Amino acid sequence: MFGYPYFVPLYVPMYDGPLVMEDIRQPNTQQIMQTLRSQHNNLYSQLEQAGMNRQFVDYIFFFVVNYTLNQADPDISAGQVYNRFRQEVPWMQQIFRQFGVPQNLANRVLLRVIEITLDAGNNGGGQPGQGWSGWENLGGRLTSAPAVSSWQQNRLDVFGRGTDDALYHKWWNGQRWSDWETLGGILTSAPAAVSWGPNRIDVFVRGTDNTLYHKWWDGISWSNWENLGGTLTSAPAVSSRRSNQLDVFVRGSGNRLYKRTWNGSRWENWEDLGGSLNSDPAAVSWGPNRIDVFARGQNQQLIHKWWNGSSWSNWENLGGTLTSAPAVSSRRSNQLDVFVRGSGNRLYKRTWNGSRWQNWEDLGGTLISAPAAVSWGPNRIDVFARGQNQNLIHTYFRQ
Repeated sequence: MFGYPYFVPLYVPMYDGPLVMEDIRQPNTQQIMQTLRSQHNNLYSQLEQAGMNRQFVDYIFFFVVNYTLNQADPDISAGQVYNRFRQEVPWMQQIFRQFGVPQNLANRVLLRVIEITLDAGNNGGGQPGQGWSGWENLGGRLTSAPAVSSWQQNRLDVFGRGTDDALYHKWWNGQRWSDWETLGGILTSAPAAVSWGPNRIDVFVRGTDNTLYHKWWDGISWSNWENLGGTLTSAPAVSSRRSNQLDVFVRGSGNRLYKRTWNGSRWENWEDLGGSLNSDPAAVSWGPNRIDVFARGQNQQLIHKWWNGSSWSNWENLGGTLTSAPAVSSRRSNQLDVFVRGSGNRLYKRTWNGSRWQNWEDLGGTLISAPAAVSWGPNRIDVFARGQNQNLIHTYFRQ
């Protein structure tokens, strides 16, 4: 539809003098392009699926990378760069329209390219920057909310229910995302996942008989499914206070919260923790004697209950208007980040900073499931959800 002879002369309005590909001398340009090609193939595939040729997509990305690197202010945000880009290069939007690429898709992809460029160009060739990333499309076709765990720094394991109701798994190894693998089973809920040590993952689901099922990775292979009983009226949640300990939470009869604990040698009996839940629970532990559990209450608000090492608190009301179950992660001792889907199907966050609950923060996006969250370090949070096309979407925070 468009060829390079049409596209190249349009470099001129953006800079003080004419530029062609060979004129560009940015030292990080090829580094960033290599990063895009090797680690962010999903950005290419999204535009290819919309009808663009990969070589042409690569050319657009090269153009956007160079525009971003030529911005004078090193502290400018990705959103500010993109707003400026749209004002100065309005014909780029026309090109996307000619190819039939939806505007929101073009916006999302180009914003992500700018974020990657700023991280690399402003932070020494790819060192972490600050703040929340744009949403990333990780593909797949999910029929549930995802779950996520991390067993070491820069490692992520994501789980979801597929179109055949089996459990599916995708992981980030520190350099790239794997393909999806199937782990079998027949799920009637979203999964829950946690790690209590290197190379260990425990996954829980509700089965066709509404009981709790458990599968684990021991560093070498996946176990068979184990039936842990109970009567679940929600997806499970799980946390781990210490090595070889698991606390699993479910909504059971009467919409009450129930817990079952693996104490390192055996599964203890189910314990009734009361409450009136209107969603799946969410759970996290930031120390050996601490568990925090969240859910949506009967008035669609966020409710919270915690274990202090000797007893359970009453439920507290943290407000908000939730349209999904919550998710929670902890970056450090006595810190909690709770995520929910709120109005407009957007992601919202509320943080306990060690002394008080901060106000709700709108993080945007378009979620069609509850979120999932995990932290693998004091300056990192990863959040996942199911997107509008039933795909897995991902955003992350780093300081």
